[in-house]
Amino acid sequence: MKGCDLMPDFKISLAAARVNAGLTQKEAAEKLEISIGTMQNWENGKTTPNAENFIKLCKLYNCPVNAISLG
Repeated sequence: MKGCDLMPDFKISLAAARVNAGLTQKEAAEKLEISIGTMQNWENGKTTPNAENFIKLCKLYNCPVNAISLG
C-alpha cells in the first residue's frame, strides 16, 4: 500500500487517497464495512463520514488526518 506521502499543507480528496492506496471503491467499502453507495456519497461530497469512519479511512489509506480534504 502506498499511502499519502505529501508535502505539508497539501490536501487530497478521498477518491485520490483511495486510488493512491491502490483500492477500488468496492474494496475500500468492504474493508470499512460500509455500502459502496456510502463510499460513493463520501467521495462525491453528498455526505461526509463521521469522525470514527474518517479515522478508519485515514488508517486504511495510510494518510494523516490533516492530509485528506472532505470538501
